[in-house]
Amino acid sequence: MAAVRGELEAFAEEVFEPFARRDQRRWGQVYLRGLLTDGRRKSVEPMAARLGADGNRQALANFITTSPWNPARIRAQLAWRMEAAIEPEALVFDDTGFLKDGTASACVSRQYTGTAGKVTNCQVGVSLHLTSHHASAAVNWRLFLPETWDPASAKADAGKVARRTTCGIPPDVGHVEKWQLALDMLDETRSWGIEVPLAIADAGYGDATAFRLGLQARGLHYVVGISTTMSAQPADAVPVCKPYSGNGRPPVPKYPDPARSVKELVTAAGRKAARPVQWREGSRRGSGRSGFRRMYSRFVALRIRPAGREMRQAAGSPELPECWLLAEWPAGQSEPVQFWLSDLPSDTPLTTLVRLAKLRWRIEHDYREMKQALGLAHFEGRTWGGWHHHVTLVSVAHAFCTLQRLARAPKDAAPA
Repeated sequence: MAAVRGELEAFAEEVFEPFARRDQRRWGQVYLRGLLTDGRRKSVEPMAARLGADGNRQALANFITTSPWNPARIRAQLAWRMEAAIEPEALVFDDTGFLKDGTASACVSRQYTGTAGKVTNCQVGVSLHLTSHHASAAVNWRLFLPETWDPASAKADAGKVARRTTCGIPPDVGHVEKWQLALDMLDETRSWGIEVPLAIADAGYGDATAFRLGLQARGLHYVVGISTTMSAQPADAVPVCKPYSGNGRPPVPKYPDPARSVKELVTAAGRKAARPVQWREGSRRGSGRSGFRRMYSRFVALRIRPAGREMRQAAGSPELPECWLLAEWPAGQSEPVQFWLSDLPSDTPLTTLVRLAKLRWRIEHDYREMKQALGLAHFEGRTWGGWHHHVTLVSVAHAFCTLQRLARAPKDAAPA
């Protein structure tokens, strides 16, 4: 820490410029140093114990939990700084779980999280990351509010609704699906002047037709994961109109065959349709240019027409729009194992589709670093505002680490 103290202070001064008061800037820097200092726990009390003369537990707790600063202004400042450093080619949306033992923290509920791979007691945070092949940074966050915490929901839990005031949840905050939170973050991030033309997300978002349509309405292309059961027509399918018998309503054009699942379409194309693609160098030693093993698999890319009522309504015509279906079908597997949908142009090379689909790995890397090294899930406060303050400052700490790594990494090193 001593070796980079000056750089950290300069970075913090830039990112914390929106703070209205000098004491907020001071305690913001102290909290940031606490997150970056070695130690198992990165909650207020153990950080204060490690910070020596600056370890004022009460001041740190007040700054993170009750001080009235707007995290969105810090996130905007961070986004401007990291956009210049990363030169992002995509915005990646994802969510992560914050496992909890008790039930008092804002928005805690029994819900599914990929962090645990099951339904468990947790909070879920949705994040937006600026991403390129060599670096990424979380620059926006939302805390997911389950229906049980929403007084307007039929699933409202009286005990949880009663805790909203204690947790400081704003009265106008209700249950919103994660994909809609992602679009809300996109709108806010664009309002800061951040314009990136491509969005990436996993099937939790890609399966939502409204999410994909929302991206298109905002002028963004997408590469999103999808479930094997999503239905679609082949690209060469054409709506046909039955002859009119003269009775009743005239028939309208329809596809003659029912839509099939994307898994069925890829399986019908066959294993021979799969092509080998190498998309990046990993972290294990190997024969790659920089001495690391290349990431390699086989992929099938088909042009299809996603089906479903929402797609038909959005199309405004009997013909459904075309897009890419990408499936990973490893050589040793009897069937494809992962699927993506993309509205990138029809002449997009397979290697580009694969590289962008696989770019989401960077966000798993971000979560791992923020949780294991920077205490993302260590916040012990119970308030809505405190959670947003903490994840924002962890993102600032992670961005500083990213900038340090970019400044010191050899140009031909494998991405980290």
